[in-house]
Amino acid sequence: MPKSDPSILVVGGAGYIGSHICKELRKSGYNPVCYDNLIYGHEQAVKWGPFEKGDILDQERLNKIFTKYTIEGVIHLAAFAYVGESVTEPSKYYTNNVAGTISLLNALRNNRVNRIVFSSTCAVYGTPKTIPITEKEPMNPVNPYGASKMMVERILRDYHHAYGLGFVALRYFNAAGADPDGEIGEMHDPETHLIPLTLDVALGRREELVVFGNNYPTPDGTCVRDYIHVADLARAHVLSLKRLEHNGPVCLSVNLGTGKGSSIVEIIRAAETVTGKKIRCRIAAQREGDPASLIADPSQAYTVLQWKAEHTDIREIIQHAWNFHKKTPAHT
Repeated sequence: MPKSDPSILVVGGAGYIGSHICKELRKSGYNPVCYDNLIYGHEQAVKWGPFEKGDILDQERLNKIFTKYTIEGVIHLAAFAYVGESVTEPSKYYTNNVAGTISLLNALRNNRVNRIVFSSTCAVYGTPKTIPITEKEPMNPVNPYGASKMMVERILRDYHHAYGLGFVALRYFNAAGADPDGEIGEMHDPETHLIPLTLDVALGRREELVVFGNNYPTPDGTCVRDYIHVADLARAHVLSLKRLEHNGPVCLSVNLGTGKGSSIVEIIRAAETVTGKKIRCRIAAQREGDPASLIADPSQAYTVLQWKAEHTDIREIIQHAWNFHKKTPAHT
């Protein structure tokens, strides 16, 4: 009998980043098993492997999935990720993001699986002292969302030392863009990310784009962020999985970014070029906790994963997002 593709459990695999990871896993010879409660995910984005509906807090359900598919590794993306909501609903965030991860990790232990790639975030750094940000920057999150991710990284390290768990925690900067083939893309509801909000204005779905602050200490006064193409993010997860397969139970936390930043004004101008539409804007007050600039130093990702971003032109990132966005229904 031919050998079947190794099964990888993608927890949160029906979401924006998770669905792109599932596609990359299939392309790389894996069987991606998508496990998602569909609170924010979309079942129609599950195209490259089996779908199992469930919650990470459901130990019994998780154990059945590990047994059914003989899971060999896990990619964990199941988290609530709205920063503002995390401030007003911290219980929701710590229960899902922290307690849910412990539930998942115990399922790994119960089923003798010792490889996990974790979706972390640059929000663990809070307001950094140094730009670009290296992994040596102190973790000092300024909201419960970032704190929950920092806690999980600590838990992973403790499980590594106590139980031999191998993990790679990938600290994303700003995920952006869409599948270059146009099959999947960003469909958040509610939408809070800058590029899809900008494209909504171009499509007439929103009257204007609200820009929070234009007096930051940046070249044009608006916030600067490191936008990383979602396809590059997906590729980094597969490389991380391979690192765990070939190097045993490593313990790594790695920045994922391009190493260059784009301001809100630069995003708006690029979107106007791509769409051929004028983007109407309104300036509002700065939001508390928004750092002026967040740019990654991604050099360690190249050293330990042989990964670097391939899609670094912000216009290309916006073009891929536009190709998908204009053919999808409006979201609130």
